[in-house]
Amino acid sequence: MNLFSTKIIHRSIRIYPLLQAISRNRYCSRCWSHSHVPLRSTIPSYLQHATAHQPTLLPQLQRKHCANAKAPTVDTIYALSTSPGKAGVAIIRISGPRAKQVVERMTKDGTDIKPRQVYFRRIYHPLTRQVLDRGIVLLFEGPNSFTGEDVIELHIHGGNAVIQGVLDALGGLAHFRLAEQGEFARRAFDNDKLDLTELEGLADLLNAETELQRRLALQQAEGGLRQAFDHWREKIIHSMAITEAVIDFGEDENIEDGALDEVVKNIEELRRTIATHLDDRHVGEIIRNGIHVAIVGPPNAGKSSLLNKLAKREAAIVSDIPGTTRDVVEVTMNLGGYPVILSDTAGLRESDDRIEMEGVKRAKARVELSDIKICLLSLTGFDPQQVYIDPIVRQVIDSETFVLLNKQDMAPGVSASDLSDQIQRETGAKKVWCISCMTGQGMDVFLSDMVQLLKTRFDQSLASPVLITQARHRQHLESCLESLDAFLVLPVQDIVLGAEELRQAANALGRITGRIDVENVLDALFGQFCIGK
Repeated sequence: MNLFSTKIIHRSIRIYPLLQAISRNRYCSRCWSHSHVPLRSTIPSYLQHATAHQPTLLPQLQRKHCANAKAPTVDTIYALSTSPGKAGVAIIRISGPRAKQVVERMTKDGTDIKPRQVYFRRIYHPLTRQVLDRGIVLLFEGPNSFTGEDVIELHIHGGNAVIQGVLDALGGLAHFRLAEQGEFARRAFDNDKLDLTELEGLADLLNAETELQRRLALQQAEGGLRQAFDHWREKIIHSMAITEAVIDFGEDENIEDGALDEVVKNIEELRRTIATHLDDRHVGEIIRNGIHVAIVGPPNAGKSSLLNKLAKREAAIVSDIPGTTRDVVEVTMNLGGYPVILSDTAGLRESDDRIEMEGVKRAKARVELSDIKICLLSLTGFDPQQVYIDPIVRQVIDSETFVLLNKQDMAPGVSASDLSDQIQRETGAKKVWCISCMTGQGMDVFLSDMVQLLKTRFDQSLASPVLITQARHRQHLESCLESLDAFLVLPVQDIVLGAEELRQAANALGRITGRIDVENVLDALFGQFCIGK
């Protein structure tokens, strides 16, 4: 294939996505007619285009830059942003082009209100002029607001009648409507106030139940992921610009001989960086979703009693009858700031009961999916001279298993420390404790050691500013890595295909932050928000 035909193929590859974008109205006519990709351009001009004219999610945001484009009518939305029910204070948020009408029509002296200052006002019904309440009024002018639009907040008394009266009054204003679930956050995304990773962090922050989840979510909501992903994407786009410039006019103008060598060097360095962040043992996802801890062991060892003791409530049925627990029982708890999902499983033993064996099967499956497994054994019946563990239980104990020897209060003649050392030697378990679920003996030591083990396992990774918290982040990063690997193994004569691989890598990173099509993600994401967020 000669260089001329190579250029023709490459230009088709480059222009085809742009034609697709135009057909979906992702480029406005003004942008296309004046800022289309030049077939013979310089590196700086191509880089400027590549950075400034990426397809965006919302056609109206691109079209609004056209001189002749007609701006669509946007409703002003409102909602209660605090929890429903009686409270000392309730906050009603209003966002949209007519938000200031609330101040003008529902308060006196509304015209003198300045942005970001607090005003105490009587709040009136806009039609009947009846006093609804007294409260605080704040104005946040767009674009310097959460949604990027004009935003009004009414801080009123939290009685149900007061709240409903103000909401009904707002509904009487023209072009005002009640917000849909997550619509305030959606408008912030539409107006480039937040990217997709920041919105996901905000959703996680609202759902955080432990200190660690709060820290991780806040870091992401403040742009910790966005900054890194955007930086990586800019590096790929810069390399892509140099590569395409060499293809477009490498023979006709003076292009540095080492330009492609520098591109390869930069991509190799970026590939190592992304691979390092992918090799994180899924710490971010584990902390976000909860650390799964499975309690396994033989029947009547005290697994359900341990679950209840840790949960501080009667979450599982406790009985002396073997096989009482047939299915997996889960409780969520906060262990030293770490979110833990504790699972009580059926006792492991051979049985002719089909239902009980189904429980054993599920117990083994839960062990395979758990992040931490605890095998609970009973000290009663143990022969200190010869330790015997049922083979079906022995199978689940490995070097990553923690062993708890329960019922210490019922085995006074057994040396707990000697037996612990013996079991650890014979089974290869990671650590062994002796406890009593009945009296609480040894529980403080066990819990303290577990918290320290969690810190050792997770805290160092949590210090990373780029911690993957979503499965889709990992999926797109892996796709990016595959494209970079494909670029690096291509020979120099296949530079056209190499440029396409770089474009695919940049698009994969763009899908994480929302620069490239992510419509299938948005509905699920905004469904996590409440009505007033």
